[in-house]
Amino acid sequence: MKLHLYFAKRFLVTFSAVFLVFLGILLLVDIAEQLRKFGSYNLSFGSILSLSLLNIPTTLYQILPLITILSTLALFLGLARSSELVVSRAAGRSALRSLISPVLSVFCVGVIAVAVFNPIVAATSEEYEARSRILKSGTASALSISDEGLWLRQSNPAIDVSETTEESDQRIQQSVIHAEAASLGGTSLETVSFLNFNTDGLPLSRIEAQSALLEEGGWSLKNAKLWPLATSDGRPANPERDAVVHQELFLPTTLTEEQIRDSFAEPSAIAVWELPAFIQQLENAGFAARAHSVYLQSELALPLMLVAMLLVGAGFTMRHTRLGQTGPMVLMAILLGFALFFLRNFARVLGENGNIPIELAAWAPPLVAIMLAMGLLLHMEDG
Repeated sequence: MKLHLYFAKRFLVTFSAVFLVFLGILLLVDIAEQLRKFGSYNLSFGSILSLSLLNIPTTLYQILPLITILSTLALFLGLARSSELVVSRAAGRSALRSLISPVLSVFCVGVIAVAVFNPIVAATSEEYEARSRILKSGTASALSISDEGLWLRQSNPAIDVSETTEESDQRIQQSVIHAEAASLGGTSLETVSFLNFNTDGLPLSRIEAQSALLEEGGWSLKNAKLWPLATSDGRPANPERDAVVHQELFLPTTLTEEQIRDSFAEPSAIAVWELPAFIQQLENAGFAARAHSVYLQSELALPLMLVAMLLVGAGFTMRHTRLGQTGPMVLMAILLGFALFFLRNFARVLGENGNIPIELAAWAPPLVAIMLAMGLLLHMEDG
């Protein structure tokens, strides 16, 4: 039991040391990057430092698997040089048994990272983006979502548009919304257009408005122009002739502020505890939540990913240094760790694009890596 605690303590100390080294390096690099981005705004060093401290948790969280494999290499190389692994084997303890405490330790680190560090990263990244927008635009109320603006899709409870088209009793079932700019919460849109579809998926009407404000139960449009694209009897409409201009127009919707905000937010900007409810809300509103689902499953698989990294590193370094070829073995472990890291990201992209199932994209890379590493360790133990 004491030997298990000793190995666990050595691993946690090594992991903390490597983590702090990366923290220092990333802090220096990010300070230089913030100075490059915001140097013309005459900010104090304290402001630059606060921006860096808000930005680096995201990077640290993303490279946790790489920190794990480097910590594993440092741990077992140190144990091999001090002959502690040789003494442990001489006492009748196998390599796999010696790995029990480091594996449990890194699994606990992964659980803590997902449960505690992930919400912190989500909060700091959101605060960093908010401060960056204030510095760049002078206000936190307006931002450009992309070069083409903000796109949204809403599912409506069969809205009757007869009040706005006079001769049409068709009902809006889906609406595609495009805006050139939006407020930080996504509830106020500027230069906005609505393309409405009926229950059969056919275009029903188009609305262009100067602004749109999300209120309880619908959008309040200002200076809106409505073009009917179909008539009640199915005949082609004359959109420009039948167009109607409204100073104010109310378009019902089931969207809420939270759903709109999260629909265009990066999955990493949402705490893992809130992701399941957000995914359900997005799907109920008609949004595609596949990227959020893949991210959620990947986060749940993170502890196993860290275990896989530890086993890969141990498979190449749990040997006495007198056997030679320590450098090539360490290099192979690092290369395999990087390959596994990029394979995980590649599988996530395939999952987000729908090329492979979500569960396969999230859980296959760590499970395959664990099985391969266990095979290597068993082969080394037999030898």
